[in-house]
Amino acid sequence: MPKTSTESANPTITTSPSASIAPKDTATIFNPAKPNIAQDSQADVSQTDTKQPYHHKANHNQNRSVAQSSDVTIANATATMPVSAAPKIGFVSLGCPKALVDSERIITELSRDGYQVASDYEGADLVVVNTCGFIESAVQESLDAIGEAISKNGKVIVTGCLGKEADKIRAMHPAVLAVTGAHAYDEVITAVAQHVPKPNRSKDANYDPKIDLINEAGIKLTPSHYAYLKISEGCNHRCTFCIIPSLRGDLDSRPIDNVMNEALALKNAGVKELLIISQDTSAYGLDLKYRTSFWNGMPLKSKFYDLCKALNDLGIWVRLHYVYPYPHVDKVVELMGEKKLLPYLDIPFQHASHRILKAMKRPAHSENTLARIKAWREICPDIVIRSTFVVGFPGETEEDFQCLLDWLVEARLDRVGAFTYSEVEGAVANDLPDHVPEDVKKSRYERLMTLQQDISAQKLQEKIGKTLMVLVDEIDSEEGIAICRSYADAPEIDGHVYVDDITAQVKVGQFLTVTIDDASEYDLFGSYKG
Repeated sequence: MPKTSTESANPTITTSPSASIAPKDTATIFNPAKPNIAQDSQADVSQTDTKQPYHHKANHNQNRSVAQSSDVTIANATATMPVSAAPKIGFVSLGCPKALVDSERIITELSRDGYQVASDYEGADLVVVNTCGFIESAVQESLDAIGEAISKNGKVIVTGCLGKEADKIRAMHPAVLAVTGAHAYDEVITAVAQHVPKPNRSKDANYDPKIDLINEAGIKLTPSHYAYLKISEGCNHRCTFCIIPSLRGDLDSRPIDNVMNEALALKNAGVKELLIISQDTSAYGLDLKYRTSFWNGMPLKSKFYDLCKALNDLGIWVRLHYVYPYPHVDKVVELMGEKKLLPYLDIPFQHASHRILKAMKRPAHSENTLARIKAWREICPDIVIRSTFVVGFPGETEEDFQCLLDWLVEARLDRVGAFTYSEVEGAVANDLPDHVPEDVKKSRYERLMTLQQDISAQKLQEKIGKTLMVLVDEIDSEEGIAICRSYADAPEIDGHVYVDDITAQVKVGQFLTVTIDDASEYDLFGSYKG
């Protein structure tokens, strides 16, 4: 077994989640332009050999192709959709998990209306392209995907972040039928029905979309054992390198009863791990003034801690992403000791120099983050912290960069991604003085990743001889290997635990208790005694 990470930068995604597969090989939608874009910040390369970096993401790039989407629609519905003359809609989804959740919701609603999901361009009556518009390479990828859909199908509706720039889209692709912005679910459904009318039951006696068609959890584009749960939309921060508020608006939290109903439905559908996502998870409920709702007969505040406690009580793995290092996170770390709310925090620190953080206008830029990390480890010694960092931000000096390196040595984070700064159209940082030359950016990136590779290797060596509970993501039956993740590993962005000599009884989505025998820079290798 090779002792290197098997994650790839731009996976070809063609497999149905109903199969026994790795998380990178899941999709329900057909193949658009080649994905290589991240969301939330810039392209983020993490936990990698600097000689052959692969593409990790600050906010998980979740580009999905349209292959075999009809298989997944059937697999995730509570009743088999009838084979009939129902119109078929193709779907191309680009960007981060938040966009992926938007795609899931649109596909679910279309399926409830009786549409089927096409497995290729030629078999689709219309194609929806859910775009990413965060950085210029994402914009170009989205425009290319729109062009490909038009050339191969002809009837295209555009939605997502790039939809805010409808004029740009129409100037390049005047044939598009409609353009909507991000999370504009109803507008997309209406536009689809306008150009491809809903199926008519009177013409198909076997069809009834209103009776038990889709379960409460909806259709998911992830494997059946994990799912993303989006708790809010938008962001109140105005980071100088970011245009998310202009694309997705200010913070807009879902009421806690709404979130918990979906979480429970996912658990009941067999999901073993919930990945909590938003632009700023720790700000959850602020816009609602922490309004109280009733769920399961109990009053709950729409507040970060209260939500975490309720999710913890579900008894399945819950993983928190995009949390900012505020003091109120300390109470949530206490919950992590109960082993259900996973002791894992994804915190986009972005830098360590207070001067650069101030120029970025990062929230909590004046916080003593090293002290906070130390306090979290005292509360929960097993906590794993993942983060991403920008190198080469305008005005970054060698002294600022050395501050970041020194910070990393002291912080000893478990998972780190890095990316070189690049301009984003509309971002304030474009107008800052003293932009860093590209060769300097590249050199700093390589220095940072070399340092972090050593830290990661040291930390994983400390796991040898210990036992861990892992979740099986994929079975390599030819090699007799289970490809798994521990509490320390988020799907698609972190490492794996490779388990040898498994039996035929081991299945995808199963928890195993394994002994760690060896480690590489980013992955662990274990044995399972059954």
